[in-house]
Amino acid sequence: MTAEILSRLPLLAKWSGRMIQIKTPQEIELMRASGLVTAGAIAAVKAAVRPGVSTGELDAIAEDHIRSKGAVPNFLGYHGFTGTICASVNHEIVHGIPSPERRLVEGDNISIDCGAILKGWHSDSAVTVTVGEPSPEDAALLEVTERSMWAGLARALAGGRLTDISAAVGETISAEAHPYGIVDNYGGHGIGTEMHQDPHVLNYGRPGRGPKLVPGLALAIEPMVTVGDPTTVELEDGWTVVTKDGSRAAHFEHTVAITPEGPWVLTAEDGGVAGLAPYGVTPRT
Repeated sequence: MTAEILSRLPLLAKWSGRMIQIKTPQEIELMRASGLVTAGAIAAVKAAVRPGVSTGELDAIAEDHIRSKGAVPNFLGYHGFTGTICASVNHEIVHGIPSPERRLVEGDNISIDCGAILKGWHSDSAVTVTVGEPSPEDAALLEVTERSMWAGLARALAGGRLTDISAAVGETISAEAHPYGIVDNYGGHGIGTEMHQDPHVLNYGRPGRGPKLVPGLALAIEPMVTVGDPTTVELEDGWTVVTKDGSRAAHFEHTVAITPEGPWVLTAEDGGVAGLAPYGVTPRT
C-alpha cells in the first residue's frame, strides 16, 4: 500500500495476538455523528412503544429514522439478520427478531437494540423499557441493569485496564440484595469500522487486567441481567437468546470512546453528562 493509503487506515494496537482498532480524534468525531443517529432512532422507537404496537412497526420506525439521516442500519442483513432492531421481549435477552405479528401488551418489557453506519463508522446502543407501568420487580431489574452500565462507562478512563469496566458492571449487580443473574457468553465489544471488533468486554471479573484503555479506543458496554438463573438457550430461529428458566431479562448498551478528556458516550444525546454525574466523572462533550 502507498503511504497515503496507509495514513487513512485506522491505527491498530496489538494485544494478546489480537489487533484492536485505535481511532484518530477525527474518526471519533465521525463515530459521534453515527452515535447521534442511533440515539435518535432509539428515542423514536421508545416514543412509539405502547400496547398493541408490533415489533415490526417499531423496526420500521428505526429504519426510517436511520435512513432519513443519511445512514444505514448495521443490524439489517448482518449474517442474515432481518431487522433494523433487535426486539427482545420479557424472557428474551438479546437478538429477538422483529415481526409484524408480535404485538406488545401491557406489562411487557422490551429490549430495543439498534445501530447505524454513517460514513463507514458504526454505533450501537440498547435500552429496555416497560409497556405501561412496570411492576416493582421489573422496575428494579431495569434500574440495576442501566445503573451497572453507567458504572462501567464511568471506568472507561485513559490509563485504566479493560476489566476495570467489567468489574464495575459486575460489582454493581452483585451488590444488590436480590440475586440477579449476569449473562455469560454475551457482552460488550470493540466497535469502529465494524460493528463487532476486539476486545470482548465481559460484564464481570477482576479489575486491572486486559488491554490498556487508551485514547481512540471505542467500546460498546452492554450488561445483560436476569431476575433468575442466567443460563441461556438460543431458539430455533438461530438468533433469539432466552433465559432457560423463563425469567425476565434486561439489556442496556452505549458506545463510548476513550479520550484524554474523559469518556465520551457517543450514543447518549448529552455525551454521558447525566449518567456519569453520580460517579463524579465529567465526560467529554
